[in-house]
Amino acid sequence: MSILNVALIQQTCSSDRDDNISKTTTAIRLAANQGAQLVVLQELHTGLYFCQAENTDIFDQAETIPGPSTKQFGELAAELGIVLVLSLFERRATGLYHNTAVVLENDGTIAGTYRKMHIPDDPGYYEKFYFTPGDLGFKPIPTSLGKLGILVCWDQWYPEAARMMCLAGADLLIYPTAIGYDPNDEPVEQQRQREAWITVQRGHAVANATPLIAVNRVGYEADPSGTTAGTKFWGNSFVAGCQGEILCQASGTEEEALLVDIDLQRSEQIRRIWPFLRDRRIDAYQDLLKRFRD
Repeated sequence: MSILNVALIQQTCSSDRDDNISKTTTAIRLAANQGAQLVVLQELHTGLYFCQAENTDIFDQAETIPGPSTKQFGELAAELGIVLVLSLFERRATGLYHNTAVVLENDGTIAGTYRKMHIPDDPGYYEKFYFTPGDLGFKPIPTSLGKLGILVCWDQWYPEAARMMCLAGADLLIYPTAIGYDPNDEPVEQQRQREAWITVQRGHAVANATPLIAVNRVGYEADPSGTTAGTKFWGNSFVAGCQGEILCQASGTEEEALLVDIDLQRSEQIRRIWPFLRDRRIDAYQDLLKRFRD
């Protein structure tokens, strides 16, 4: 397969799980009817981004894998004949939880999972309270459409993660995301943050000659603790080609289902003229295993 039709579902979320899933399902059906073969959802798409505050009651929202979401969305994937990327709050065991992406094959079965490796802990993003760091490593998930290099949100700032996925044979880099502004920040600072987010991911696409998909949520969500001004998620979901070119990009304010064709053969063409993997000095990178080089 050379040309892959991909859909990115960018949406707002509420505290009503059923409403969120209904809205997502409608968007997935629309995308599939327009020819999408791969559909990617945003981070933690079944509810609010709950990590703005620390609350032990939130653990009640976690679910097992397999579980309710993989069953419901698996049936949908099988019905529509699509590969579907979910993002769930996983309950692995009592007191053990992960931020986990699940890839469903076009027959509805679970093709594989990825547990978020880099876990932030910042005002409005208290993820270390909820999520144990991933332990599945940087391994692409084989599907009928190719090997999907799934990473999640905070992972997108780390070139090492993208590189490891590509060294393991990923045909695509995929980032379900929930990132936004502090509404009190000046517009120029908001722009800098958004552009930094786009730029670093375009850099991953360039450095690995690999197409990249980033799907972010959109809309304002209040801080339930009232400590901060909440988060205005900046949307701007996009797809970059393997030279960093923007193939499509959503707005910063609206719900959208973006569809785009990705040419999977271009990685081969670009790596022949820009052989970054050939010229890596793997004999000189030992210090990458240190926290800091004194």
